[in-house]
Amino acid sequence: MHFEYSVPIAAPPGQVFDRYVDVERWPEWLETMTSVERLDDGPLRVGSRTRIKQPKLPVAVWEVTALEPGRSWTWVAKGPGVVTTASHVVEPVGDGSRVTASLDQGGPLGAVLGRLTKGLTERYLEIEGNSLKAQVERA
Repeated sequence: MHFEYSVPIAAPPGQVFDRYVDVERWPEWLETMTSVERLDDGPLRVGSRTRIKQPKLPVAVWEVTALEPGRSWTWVAKGPGVVTTASHVVEPVGDGSRVTASLDQGGPLGAVLGRLTKGLTERYLEIEGNSLKAQVERA
């Protein structure tokens, strides 16, 4: 099951990406994150792992599977019967940017979980995009 949310941000893509990729600071500005703990050192890169705790969801470890510096990254979390893939894309639009966050639920139970959590997932993606927008535009 696929979910997606896009939002324009009045800031250059590099500035937006730098804030977005600083995942350990998400709990400071993103109410949908209880805690974010990097499990390795250095900048986010392919193979980096991050433990995330969110309200109403089980703790998950996300592993970066693709990263295009300054533009996008994708990470994957696996659970019993479910593979969740989340992508984060920052694109230039005029004098600013557009951020698109998407989430795909796959695996044998992915569609079931996707339907059960549809409202929460859509709400969390919207909050993530709008919170990033507010954080970057305020800076």
